[in-house]
Amino acid sequence: MSDQEERQETNTITLPFSFDPAEFKALGKKRIKELTDAQSEFFETVQESNRQWLDRIESETNLASEFVSQLMSARSVPEVVNICREWMARHLEMAAEDGKHLIAETQKYLAAGTRVMSHGWSPGEVGAST
Repeated sequence: MSDQEERQETNTITLPFSFDPAEFKALGKKRIKELTDAQSEFFETVQESNRQWLDRIESETNLASEFVSQLMSARSVPEVVNICREWMARHLEMAAEDGKHLIAETQKYLAAGTRVMSHGWSPGEVGAST
């Protein structure tokens, strides 16, 4: 065997899987699209969450403003106590709603985050027919 034949033989790499560049390119494009879609969904989830929490802050501000104006117009101690009870009841309702919303929102984040993370490369996919 000549030196040139030996060099060609040692430069040949045998892959443990079939490697089709066109298939590899298509798989890469598919994965990038899936990842982009998942990231877009996650970003939309974050934006929706921000809008909901800003609405919640606004309603809390309105409740506090209403509470202060009612206290300012109160004429007796029993009236002040009644206003405070109403405010506390509404505040506790809002806190319960916040808890439910937070749990639902956490589930959305986990689901969206899982979709983003699951779009990575898996062993054995290259060369496998999809």
